[in-house]
Amino acid sequence: MPSAEILLTDHVTLQCECIDRIYLNGYIPTLQVPGQLVKFLQHRGYPIPSPVAVAKLTQRFVHEIEKFASVNKIPLVRFTKKQRKEDVAHTYFDQLQKEGRFGVAMIGVAQERTTGFKGVKLDRPDAMAWFQYSRASVCVNQYYFYILDSEFGPSFIKMSSYAPFSIRVWLNGHEWAKRQLARTGATYGELDNGFLSVENPSLLQETCDRLCEHDMKDYFRRWTAVLPSPLTADDRNVGYQHKLSILQLEISLTQVFDRPLRGRQFFERVIRDNLDLGRPDRVQLIFNRRVTKRTPGYFRTRVLTRDVDPSLHVDYKHSKIKQYYKNGRALRTELTINNTYDFGIPRGLPSLKCLRDLGKRANRRLIDAQCASFQCSLTPTTFQEVVLPSNDTDGQKIPGLRFGDPRVMALMSALCGFFHLPGGFRNGVLRQRVAQLLERPDVYSPGRMTYDLRRLLLNGLVRRVPRTQTYVVTERGRRVTLVFSKVHARVLQPAPLDPGAPDEANPALQRAWRAVDRAIDSTIRAARLAA
Repeated sequence: MPSAEILLTDHVTLQCECIDRIYLNGYIPTLQVPGQLVKFLQHRGYPIPSPVAVAKLTQRFVHEIEKFASVNKIPLVRFTKKQRKEDVAHTYFDQLQKEGRFGVAMIGVAQERTTGFKGVKLDRPDAMAWFQYSRASVCVNQYYFYILDSEFGPSFIKMSSYAPFSIRVWLNGHEWAKRQLARTGATYGELDNGFLSVENPSLLQETCDRLCEHDMKDYFRRWTAVLPSPLTADDRNVGYQHKLSILQLEISLTQVFDRPLRGRQFFERVIRDNLDLGRPDRVQLIFNRRVTKRTPGYFRTRVLTRDVDPSLHVDYKHSKIKQYYKNGRALRTELTINNTYDFGIPRGLPSLKCLRDLGKRANRRLIDAQCASFQCSLTPTTFQEVVLPSNDTDGQKIPGLRFGDPRVMALMSALCGFFHLPGGFRNGVLRQRVAQLLERPDVYSPGRMTYDLRRLLLNGLVRRVPRTQTYVVTERGRRVTLVFSKVHARVLQPAPLDPGAPDEANPALQRAWRAVDRAIDSTIRAARLAA
């Protein structure tokens, strides 16, 4: 099978990094706490902040939506429980596209839980009616405006019918890029929400990188000026306006292979070799974030299958990287950021560029980590230099690292967990990992760890960072540790070649090995060497 470098350089016909799905949150900054709601109701002319007044705001907004749908002849559809909203909207989008026009394709209504205000009447000595509000989970109608936009294509704006009137905006960066390319006259082949081919790949990447916060703000301004709103012109004049923040963001790297077979070779090998990507030490490399015992969330690698196509998932706090083989043609690596604070970045739209750069680096680090696991071959000379004692140019003796020695194999396996870390490792941390892999961890003393580190240094498998007590694994060390660990774990342990091995050994190899033994014995007898 070709190496990862060859597959990704010689057999990838198109590579594109782009923001994929964007889910924005629209909120009114001056309508987020109970006191601000009371002030808003008084601004609307309700001196007593009664829940009845809040209900009137909802009724007015719903009436405006129904009127908008009636005047513009837009279907108003009530979603049923567990119904896929996108499947329903797809039919209406197709109808608009056939007619060759843009606009609101349909309005969907769904009852969902959201955070709103709940009011309780207070008992006052002066018998004056008054109410106290608190933020709570409420079940109210949400209105989905499915929009076919000239810039972003299929999209939707979801509006809550109840105070504080939150808004959600769903957009797709690939769909935006398609429309920008079409305006330049460039031809391209589609791959669902992506690109299969394009005549000018550099123009495609430049277009994808051009998507910014101003395009999203422009979309929001254009459509909120047209759609019904719970806010009046007077409300906006005194400062009640929606502000956008990032609720969810997907940054993708798509690599299209020249043949489906090439992509499957890469992806299926990746799944087998990278089931440990979810470990904290690998996660902090991919996301470039330090992981400690207090870091929340689960650290795991999940291989999920839908129909026959597997996907690889690596979790970090609320965010994750997903990798899958898209439509049988392209490898899609995709970082989904569900909470920007996972990376210490604010949620405001101005953070979009920073988050996109972070996503690109994380996707690239994942590919680099996977390519490193592909590099699993040694020349006979290198293998001999490592396993046998030798002397360097100054005559200094270099102890060998015997393949199969339990202590050496534990050392190699432990190093596999450290060689991706840019910050390196220390003596004590490596000793703890090696001791855990040995049958008798109590016998692995600090002196033995120091001796093993010296062996690694002299064989060129690790190097010491100047003026520190930290070590990093060299390129030679990465290859040696991978070969030693994989051969020992995947070949010798599951399929030993000892004819007296237990029954669980590979039967085919056992039969072949016995045949070799018989052939050797026959040759010895024929040469009369037995005596």
